[in-house]
Amino acid sequence: MAKRAGWLGRLGNRLSRMEAQLQARRAEVEAESIGAAPIPVAAPVGARTGAGAGAAAGTPAAPAPTPEPGAPAEQPGHPHPPVLRGRPDPVSVVPWGMRVAAEVSWRLLLLAGMLWVVMKVISEVRLVVLAFAAALLVTALLQPFVVRLRRLGLPRGLATAVTAILGFVVIGLVGWFVVWQVMENLDDLSARVRDGINELKLWALDSPFHVTEKQINDIAKNLSETIGTNTEQITSAGLQGVTVLVEVLTGILLAMFSTLFLLYDGKRIWTWVQGLVPAAARPGVAGAGPRAWRTLTAYVRGTVLVALIDAIFIGLGIYFLKVPMAVPLAVFIFLFAFIPLVGAVVSGALAVVVALVTQGPWTALMVLAVVLAVQQIEGHVLQPFILGRAVRVHPLAVVLSVAAGGMVAGIGGAVVAVPLVAVTNTVVVYLRAYSRDQLLHGAAAIGPGPHGATAFEQATREAGSDQRA
Repeated sequence: MAKRAGWLGRLGNRLSRMEAQLQARRAEVEAESIGAAPIPVAAPVGARTGAGAGAAAGTPAAPAPTPEPGAPAEQPGHPHPPVLRGRPDPVSVVPWGMRVAAEVSWRLLLLAGMLWVVMKVISEVRLVVLAFAAALLVTALLQPFVVRLRRLGLPRGLATAVTAILGFVVIGLVGWFVVWQVMENLDDLSARVRDGINELKLWALDSPFHVTEKQINDIAKNLSETIGTNTEQITSAGLQGVTVLVEVLTGILLAMFSTLFLLYDGKRIWTWVQGLVPAAARPGVAGAGPRAWRTLTAYVRGTVLVALIDAIFIGLGIYFLKVPMAVPLAVFIFLFAFIPLVGAVVSGALAVVVALVTQGPWTALMVLAVVLAVQQIEGHVLQPFILGRAVRVHPLAVVLSVAAGGMVAGIGGAVVAVPLVAVTNTVVVYLRAYSRDQLLHGAAAIGPGPHGATAFEQATREAGSDQRA
């Protein structure tokens, strides 16, 4: 019986020592994983109990380990040492809103840099870009005539040639008519301007503003001196005008050739452009392209019709008020109508100034009333009825786009800005609807999936929803 008790005591003592060694090794591993010093582990209470039992049975007990100086005392009831936890994942600490703002910010910076590079390239080849944009506008105006001639049985090349020749002849005749009318009425206009200035001088002397003749003469003298001192600048401006004229002629030739090729081979060019787009985005681009072209065609045709109505009615008003150069002013009103809002203001102001210096203040007020009445009818009746909702752009967007286009590329940029905004609006609306339809029909989303912080948050949310389910 005594031998059995001694054997059991030795067995319990060995098991206690093995448990103590395992706990010490576990503490060392955990300390190494967090970079801390290993914590000495004392023998458990059961080991001492087993040692006591072994001593009672005649077996020598193992000596209890002596704690090192400064080591924490063993707490009763806590056989395992405290485990130090590591720092959490940084992605889980950053708030969701800040992560989204960071990802949006670097994407916006990338887009801004790309836009800056594109604008620099456009500014370097501005003549080519404006010529191609003008060719697109002219093509949108002339393409319906090509389609009608094709339906009548003409070959594609002949229909394109007839339409382009007639279109260019009409545009050239309009330009020649404007120049001819201005040159024919220039002498009469100069005489009337001098008479009008004298009348304004007499009106200023008799007005309640107390303007003296000496002040008027001083103003005229200062103007003549300014012109005399800036003769060199005027000469250099004239030389620059020659350069501008050469650039304008070059742009006209580029626009004519581009129009010919777009009228003749537009579908093949569009197919080639689609080939440059990634395969996953081609269905959306293929649907957005025809809609954008219809928007551009509707805008150009509607703008031409509205400009023609403005020019006819304002020109008739100027003619019946006996303002000189009524026909050239009507043509200028037609051309400036292609610059929304700003063009109407400039052409109307030009007509009022001509009426003021030639016929006096009363006639100028009548011309102003005619211009404002026609423009109100245009803004509230003609444009909503002719252009429709497909190309309707908010007036604030029109003003900002015209200002930005004028700052970037002058008058040509102001003309192209509004149709570009209208086409972009149509494309964005269609692609948004197309993407929504694809998601509703169960198609995979186009583009790469979420990654980084966004992917971490999405995975956490999906895991939480699976647990709740």
